[in-house]
Amino acid sequence: MGLTEIWSKLRGAIAATPNAQASPAVRDTERGRRATPENGMKYLYRLMWVDPEVRQAILDVREMDRKDGRVKRIHSRVARDTVKGGLVFTQLAPRRSLLKEWQSFAHRLQLQRVEKLKSDARGLAMEGNLPLQWVINDDLDVVAAVRMPSETILPNVDEAGRFKDVRDAYWQIDVMSGARLTGFPLWQLFLCRFDPDSFDDVGAMGRPFLDASRDPWRKLRMTEEDLVIRRRTRAPLRLAHVLKGATKGELETYQAAVESDKGEITTDFYLNKEGGVTALQGDANLGEINDVVHLLDTFFAGSPFPKGLMGYTDGLARDILEDLKRDYYEEIDVFQDTLSFAYAEGFRLQLLLKGIVPDPEEYAISFAERRTETPNQVADRMLKWKALAIPQDIVDEEMGFNPEIMRQRREAAAKEVDPYPGGPGTIGQPPGPGKVSITPNNAPKGESMTSIGNSPA
Repeated sequence: MGLTEIWSKLRGAIAATPNAQASPAVRDTERGRRATPENGMKYLYRLMWVDPEVRQAILDVREMDRKDGRVKRIHSRVARDTVKGGLVFTQLAPRRSLLKEWQSFAHRLQLQRVEKLKSDARGLAMEGNLPLQWVINDDLDVVAAVRMPSETILPNVDEAGRFKDVRDAYWQIDVMSGARLTGFPLWQLFLCRFDPDSFDDVGAMGRPFLDASRDPWRKLRMTEEDLVIRRRTRAPLRLAHVLKGATKGELETYQAAVESDKGEITTDFYLNKEGGVTALQGDANLGEINDVVHLLDTFFAGSPFPKGLMGYTDGLARDILEDLKRDYYEEIDVFQDTLSFAYAEGFRLQLLLKGIVPDPEEYAISFAERRTETPNQVADRMLKWKALAIPQDIVDEEMGFNPEIMRQRREAAAKEVDPYPGGPGTIGQPPGPGKVSITPNNAPKGESMTSIGNSPA
């Protein structure tokens, strides 16, 4: 099936959605330009080549990642913390057909493999953009989400910041020759952008995590290199040989005799004139590195990763480090939502191709949330939620479990026969849940105490 047939099928499926009739009216009534004057002018010139500023930023960040272990660790840690819990598919009400479609979709796109998720997350962090091309087979199944190099992608927009034609929304440009390699309709390539100048300006590309830290990084690397050169040139011990009244010839002869024995350890000097050998101490301790510390702080101030988590803990209180960790994980939460929406769009395309038009509130695709609490703190909070009659699916999701898998396991456990009848519960049924109660202000520091009873509620 060609792209034209696929586009026709998608257009028919989208027309069946509840909000499809409102879209043309919204487009017709829009006035003005979405793009800033500077970006609008840039789009006029950026017709046959990619944005040089975006490309240079990506090349700089790649060089930083290749040469500096700190930058590499920042990107790797951000990607790891983003995808470690994996993608979680949740439904408002159980629907086997949707769950089956998602499981097949995730298996074909290898979304259950941490290598694929980490590669996409690391690319988004380093490049600020994640272009995903949806590959469709003859059976109208999305079989791959191919990550394209973002520095070669050019949005086909006008000076107002809107697509000229959604059937030719993105181009891939050969940066060596400027030739157009291919074009993508809007449904075939999804561009995930991180911190663009304007979300509504579809021509504005995202920015790498460390985009604003490129200049401090260059200064930091230069200063660290100067520090090493200074230690290398000033740290060695020097000797001053003074020969009072010696002629130039006598001084040159003495210098040649001394320097000829450089390969051996010289312990004695013999002089037939009034003179002496004085030791000039080098810099035994080069501790004046406040300029390096300042540049290091400046570099990490523009990074989402706290400096304390990299091992730089001098003068950093534990409470402050905990606050920085919470702020870091909040940044990770936003990054997770940005990345997971890209996969949700791919799954929505899969459903439309199959003629399934679910309500947007019927399901959600997200990453398991990363938290700073200990397992005991999480368990205590979830028990309190159960006491407040919070639905079990929400409790499972907050604890980092997949609610769908947990529901299936509970259903399977309910069908098992108890090999030891007479205990709590009945044959063929799991034991009843215990009673959870909360006593306010009964725990240390005025917090509430959680009490779990052994008998069913």
